[in-house]
Amino acid sequence: MSKKARALVVEADTPVATLMTHVLKRAGCDVQATQDGQQGMEWAQETKFDLILLGVDLPGISGLEICRELKQRHICRHTPIILVAGDDGAATRQHGLEMGAADFIEKPFEATDLIFRIESHLKVETHRVLASEGLQA
Repeated sequence: MSKKARALVVEADTPVATLMTHVLKRAGCDVQATQDGQQGMEWAQETKFDLILLGVDLPGISGLEICRELKQRHICRHTPIILVAGDDGAATRQHGLEMGAADFIEKPFEATDLIFRIESHLKVETHRVLASEGLQA
């Protein structure tokens, strides 16, 4: 039996955070959520997550800065981060991907699109972990 994937949601917009948490739980994930960017960064550095959904517009510290910091840390280096932002345009998307994000989704988004992206990144992460352990899926 496989373990539940662990996911972290860091999003300041309460309805969006609630939706993302619900979608992750429906996908079978064990979810931790916060609206505080600093707390999210601390949790990500202390716990190995399989996926992080990270809002760009957070009070205090930008989601882009958190992404950059986490991608420099050993525990988070390979963790897929999906950045979530308003329609900031192509520049924010490009900057996020340059910082190491695996994906970028614009608000508002369809729950089905989020589910597809979550499942896709979790599959990729599972295959990467198994390959690093010399196993096959």
